[in-house]
Amino acid sequence: MNATIATLLIQDGLTSGLIYALLAVSIVLVFLVTRVLWVPAGDMVAFAALTMSLLRQGIAPNTVWLLAGLGLLAVIVQAWRCHRSGEWRALRGVLLLAVLPPLLGYAITRSGLAGAEAPVLVHALITLLLVAPMAPLLYLTAFRPLTEASVLVKLIAAVAAHYMLVGFGLFFFGAEGLRTPPFISGRLDVGVTTLSWHLLLSLAVSLVMIAALWVFFERTLWGKALRATAINRFGARLVGIRTERAGLLAFGIAGLIGALSGLMIGPIATIYYDSGFLIGLKAFIGVVCAAMASFPVAVLGALAVGVFEAFASFFASALKEAIVFVLLVPILLWRSLTDHSLHGEDD
Repeated sequence: MNATIATLLIQDGLTSGLIYALLAVSIVLVFLVTRVLWVPAGDMVAFAALTMSLLRQGIAPNTVWLLAGLGLLAVIVQAWRCHRSGEWRALRGVLLLAVLPPLLGYAITRSGLAGAEAPVLVHALITLLLVAPMAPLLYLTAFRPLTEASVLVKLIAAVAAHYMLVGFGLFFFGAEGLRTPPFISGRLDVGVTTLSWHLLLSLAVSLVMIAALWVFFERTLWGKALRATAINRFGARLVGIRTERAGLLAFGIAGLIGALSGLMIGPIATIYYDSGFLIGLKAFIGVVCAAMASFPVAVLGALAVGVFEAFASFFASALKEAIVFVLLVPILLWRSLTDHSLHGEDD
């Protein structure tokens, strides 16, 4: 290996590491606010990449039907809750979230606006419309009824949701892998090396997303409410914060991050209906580095995983997945030796 190859591997690792970093942020956010380990995080990525690939080919994606099914299930669950409580005002917001995105998605994908000749930005916006709402709808159907359940019960529900999405992914997209053309092809000469335009685009999107999240958490009332809920759910309830709405917002942000990550990973890897689990696991390694609590450490850990994966694929491509996941062993040992506090639910 020479310096040129090492530079290219670092670039490839940073490109994938930025995607893992965004996913790690979404996993930490969802866990801190709701105590749900967001196992389907990678499934959002896979669905977004597959949906974008079909749109680029001029094929109307069946993602709209999955979104409509989740919306219908969310309405049924919310209607039952309203029937038991006798308060029906909460149903209006759920109806808006459950009905509007599928209807818009169906109308756009069945019209000439989403053809293969449409601009890539139009296809990206349609993908976000079809994939991002899946996460809050999953929260309404599977996780909000388990608000007072233990972390273990929520983990089982998250794993069940993951397997449900994998099954629907096989049904709607088939077993063949898909890949999207790069948004910006080519490389940029920078001194002694070259940088791919896709790496620069991924870096720009990641920085904008992280900056937007920082502004949201530091400057907005809802962001401060999420932070309060993450620190102490019971205390947040005492000061009037609706923790269920905070959970819905956290899942909405996680869905948007997953959809954006899927748009960025499509041009650099062939995505299959079940690729999301491996992608989510690699992001989870960064989350473990952060002890499920620190956003900056999760980002740095995920970036390190991406670079490590790139070098592992160069030296032993057949074993790169196993080599990457072996990283969990020393990280868990390090966490167990350095963290002597006892963590439990603070609900």
